[in-house]
Amino acid sequence: MAVVDPTLDVELALLAAGATCVIGCDEVGRGALAGPVGVGVAVVNAASAAIPAGLRDSKMLSQPRRELLAPLAADWALQSAVGLASALEVDQLGIIAALGLAGKRALGQLHAAGVDVTGAVVLLDGNDDWLNKALNTPLNVVTRVRADQDCASVAAASVIAKVHRDALMIAADAVTPGYQWAGNKGYGSAAHMDAIALLGPAVLHRKSWLKITA
Repeated sequence: MAVVDPTLDVELALLAAGATCVIGCDEVGRGALAGPVGVGVAVVNAASAAIPAGLRDSKMLSQPRRELLAPLAADWALQSAVGLASALEVDQLGIIAALGLAGKRALGQLHAAGVDVTGAVVLLDGNDDWLNKALNTPLNVVTRVRADQDCASVAAASVIAKVHRDALMIAADAVTPGYQWAGNKGYGSAAHMDAIALLGPAVLHRKSWLKITA
């Protein structure tokens, strides 16, 4: 099946309906066994420039291509940010609440940078508004299945968040070797599972997700 480039069609329709800006939002690391869960956000408005060539959902790009596109996506967006919730917070709160906390932190960075978060529409990939579940003041969230593939702001958020989290896991692999995080980024590869069985869980592991405890 041919790959279709993401567009700003959905974002422009939301802006025409009265949004001050659109904040594309996507998560990364949700299914990992180790490391934080992250939420990327990228802001666009009606004056946003041409979409960076080759921008795609991060899952559709190779690691070198993502690393090339991430700074281009960040420069293209009016503002961007990545919020994180740690493995310990995933264990303590559960994954949905941790996602919401990471999203709240990302939006807080936008607010600190001067973005009108309350007047914006947050365009969230998927069909579950996990973001508002963590906020005291509900935001105007629009969920859309395949938004990471179809909507340029969400694709940009996806790439920015993925590259940010991958860099954290590569750095963590150098500090805590043996789990091959530089390759698997904390996901449950066979080699990663073998390492957990041999070495036991590390600080960055989500202990509640592992059958092995220590």
